Amino acid sequence: MTSSAPTPAYRRLSVEERRSQLLDAALGLFAHRAPEDVSLDDVAEAAGVSRPLVYRYFPGGKQQLYEAALRSAADELRHCFDEPREGPLLSRLGRALDRYLAFVDQHDAGFSALLQGGSVVGTSRTTAIVDGVRRAAAEHILRHLDATDPGPRLRMTVRVWITAVEAASLIWLDEGKQPPLDELRDWLVDQFAAVLTATAARDPQTAALVHALAGDV
Repeated sequence: MTSSAPTPAYRRLSVEERRSQLLDAALGLFAHRAPEDVSLDDVAEAAGVSRPLVYRYFPGGKQQLYEAALRSAADELRHCFDEPREGPLLSRLGRALDRYLAFVDQHDAGFSALLQGGSVVGTSRTTAIVDGVRRAAAEHILRHLDATDPGPRLRMTVRVWITAVEAASLIWLDEGKQPPLDELRDWLVDQFAAVLTATAARDPQTAALVHALAGDV
């Protein structure tokens, strides 16, 4: 008589575990295909569940699932720049970037889906989710700069740099995660210092900040 391998014991997932499983499956699909090309059947197959089960957790269908997947990624990214205001500014920024880039490295599909989502789906809710991450990062950085009433040039400088971080992260994924993360982090920190210096040449507020930070090494 031929013995067969034991069947793994079935474990019923909790509500949160099942929801997380469905969101992970959806993020992986939305990262590589346009949302309109992904069906609930695709999500169910990727998660190894039935289509009715997906509907049980997301009765609003694919749009609700897509928005929930974006929020899941956004909630983690939003806290990456929430660094304690201790030590030199550029060191703080480096630690924040370490968390941000670690998220990119560990959740590359989710990160791609988040950054690409605002332009692909084109709803006010998904656009707000994506923009909320950028605005939260900008507010954290401005607080680290002690800029209580930042002018338009300083705000623009910070937001343009955040856009550069996003673009560099996506390119890094496309380039097979090269260069190493520590080199990418240091380059982005140097870039931040460079754009602040460039703005300081035209903006007295930023010039005062750069002067105050000159001894903060």
